[in-house]
Amino acid sequence: MKFTRRQTIASLAGLGAAPLLGLRPRKALASGAPVKIGYAISLTGPNAGGAGTTILPNYHLWVHELREKGGLLVGDERHPVEVIEYDDRSNSEEAVRAVERLINRDEVDILLAPWGTALNLAVGPLFDRHGFIQSTPTAITNRAPDLIQRWPRAFMLSGTASSWAEPVVELMDEARTAGHIDDDVAMISVSDAFGIDLAAAARQAFSDYGFNLVFDRTYPVGTQDFSSMLAEVRDIKAFAAFSYPPDTVAITDTAQLQSFNPNVMYVGIGGAFPFFADRFGSTANTVLTHGGLNMADERTLAYIERHIEVTGRRPDSGGSIVMYAALEAMEQAIERTGTLDNTIIAEEMKSGIFDTVLGEVSLASQMMPDIFKVGQYMDGYVVGLGPRDVPGAGEFIMPKQPWPER
Repeated sequence: MKFTRRQTIASLAGLGAAPLLGLRPRKALASGAPVKIGYAISLTGPNAGGAGTTILPNYHLWVHELREKGGLLVGDERHPVEVIEYDDRSNSEEAVRAVERLINRDEVDILLAPWGTALNLAVGPLFDRHGFIQSTPTAITNRAPDLIQRWPRAFMLSGTASSWAEPVVELMDEARTAGHIDDDVAMISVSDAFGIDLAAAARQAFSDYGFNLVFDRTYPVGTQDFSSMLAEVRDIKAFAAFSYPPDTVAITDTAQLQSFNPNVMYVGIGGAFPFFADRFGSTANTVLTHGGLNMADERTLAYIERHIEVTGRRPDSGGSIVMYAALEAMEQAIERTGTLDNTIIAEEMKSGIFDTVLGEVSLASQMMPDIFKVGQYMDGYVVGLGPRDVPGAGEFIMPKQPWPER
């Protein structure tokens, strides 16, 4: 296996926009020729924490597994894999330039998706125009149904923003019924594509459930001082933050420092990440956050063990397992079709049933079914709670435990 890492700031500076010539014909692989797998990912910048947790380790794990098998099976031959990796620097323009180079200069056979809603939306037209599968669990938008109609090879695995916001509100409704909160809710959200869509969906869900959104504040990407915002809502019993990883840590840290103890507290992306567990340990137990796992499922436990063995780090409790299941599905579709033609592979992915770390899955909707979108942090992992009809949902422990003295 060959790994090539190239920094976009140096190699793409003078490239300019490569000509977009439409779908690239897929040439047949010669015997022994490598399959080129390429991706642009946030190795640096504010997205690096998320990319380096949810996406990149699973790309490395998948390539490792392919190498152990002797390569990727295409037709009747296993081919070695060559990996080309660029740093998109958490920047949409850099991501677009890197993807253009992977397509037009490197002529990759398989193009893997970046991390995050904004970057996936930025590069989506390129994936589609050149006929590549775009499979991602980290683009959450209410535009997902329209996008997969427009981009027939796109698998927006996490679905819509509403499908993530509504289970949070449903759990708050349970807590209200149990008498732990009242009708008043405070919400803050990061002002990028993810936060804008999630907050809009949450506003609608709070209204539908009869909650009063008494505090609704957005903040710029990169904000780290949340002291004034939390001071304004310190008497509110229900709090939700649709936040990105650095914000999630800062919000939780500030809440502990200020003894802000809502009975139900939801934080966004990052709460399911290992670094959140490393930072807060058991002090954050019972906080609600994104994702969630069925910790009673042997396949989940085996995946966690293998992820740690190969990558040297724990997976997150949300998108990691979804990403790996999607890679398994794509590999099986390649094996079944015997081709690297992404259009043919995508059609098989939409029509077949695949054996994955999430069990047997169908991607007919171009979204991953039956995944947890909200759970409760407990001792390093997030126990999946909602949607409540997902098999293996855990018990909702309420109210949130108080923060320890600091």
